[in-house]
Amino acid sequence: MSQPQGALLVGSVNFDDAETTMRRAAEIMGPQLKRIPDGEPGRRFHWIMFQPDVLAQASGLERVGDEPVWLRDNDIRPLRLAPGTSAADVTLPRLGYADAARESYAIFTRLRDEGVIAPGTRFQVSLPTATAVVGIVFVDDDRAALEPVYQRALNREIAEIVDAIPHNDLAVQIDCAVEFLIYETHTLDGGRHPWWTGDVWQGLVERAALPLAQIPNDVEAGVHLCYGDSGEKHFVEPRDTETLVRFGNDLAEASARSFTWLHLPVPIERDDDAYFAPLRELRLDPRTELYLGLVHREDGPEGATRRIETALRHVDTFGVSTECGIGRAPEGTTNGILRTHAEVAAAW
Repeated sequence: MSQPQGALLVGSVNFDDAETTMRRAAEIMGPQLKRIPDGEPGRRFHWIMFQPDVLAQASGLERVGDEPVWLRDNDIRPLRLAPGTSAADVTLPRLGYADAARESYAIFTRLRDEGVIAPGTRFQVSLPTATAVVGIVFVDDDRAALEPVYQRALNREIAEIVDAIPHNDLAVQIDCAVEFLIYETHTLDGGRHPWWTGDVWQGLVERAALPLAQIPNDVEAGVHLCYGDSGEKHFVEPRDTETLVRFGNDLAEASARSFTWLHLPVPIERDDDAYFAPLRELRLDPRTELYLGLVHREDGPEGATRRIETALRHVDTFGVSTECGIGRAPEGTTNGILRTHAEVAAAW
C-alpha cells in the first residue's frame, strides 16, 4: 500500500500555550510537517467563540441577553446593533488574530533558532471567514449591515499578518465550516435563507474567496473545509465528499490565487468507497496538496489505516490530518493524536 505523504495540523491543539504546541509538534511529527501552528491557546481554544468578547468592545454594538453565557472564560452571547445605531457608526476593535500571530511567530523563530523546529518549516496562521463570524456572532436582522464592517476588519488583520511575518516563513489557512452549516440546513424545516440575496451556494463561495484574495502569492494559502466539531460532533453528517469536492472546485475557480493545500474531513465511521468516490472529481492545481482528515483519537493508527486504504482507491496522493482542530480533545489525548499522524504518514 502506498503511504500518505505528510501531515497537517488543522489549527487548534489542546495544550496550554504556543510553545508547548510547537515543541511537541516538532518533536513528534517534525519530518511529516511543512507547517506548524501555535495551537490557538487561551481564549482562542474554541475557534471563533472569543470574538463576541472582542466585538462587544465596539461602540454601537450590544449583547443579546442580560446574563453571560460562558464557554470556559468566553461570554458567547450574540451581538446586535444598539438602538438608534447604524452599521456605519460601528468601528470594530482589533480582532486579535494579528496580535496573536506576531506573539507566536516570535516563539516560532526562537524555537527554530534553537534547532527544535526544522529549517524550511513555515509558521501557520488559521483565520475564519467573515461568513463564520457574521453567521454565528450577530443576530439575523443585523448580519447584512455588519458583514462588510467585519470583512474590512478581517482584511486589516490579514494585512498586518503578512506585513509582520516574512512571506517565506508564513502559511495562512482559511477555515470554512459555517458555510456548510448554512448550505446543508437552509432548506430544512425552520431553515432560513442567509442574509444576502441571490443563490446561497454562489454567495458562500464568493465570500470564502475574499480572504484568499488578501494573501499575497508568495505566502502559502490553505483551505480547511469542516462540518464542525462542537462536543466532537458534526452539526450535520456529510453524506459523502461530493459537496466538499464541489466547494473546493468552485472556490479554486473563484479565487484570485491558487491554494497551497486543501483539507477535507472524514467522519470516523466512514471507511467505505461511497464516501471517498467523489474525490475523483477534484479539479485542483496539480501543485495543491490534499489532506484528508481521517485521523481520529478513538481508533488511532488502526482506524486511520483502514480509512487510508479506502481513500487510496480514489485518490493517488494525499496527506493526513484530523477532521478539525484538536483544541477541544479530551485532556491527555493530544500526544497520542500527534503520534497517530506520525505513524501513518510518510515524510514528504
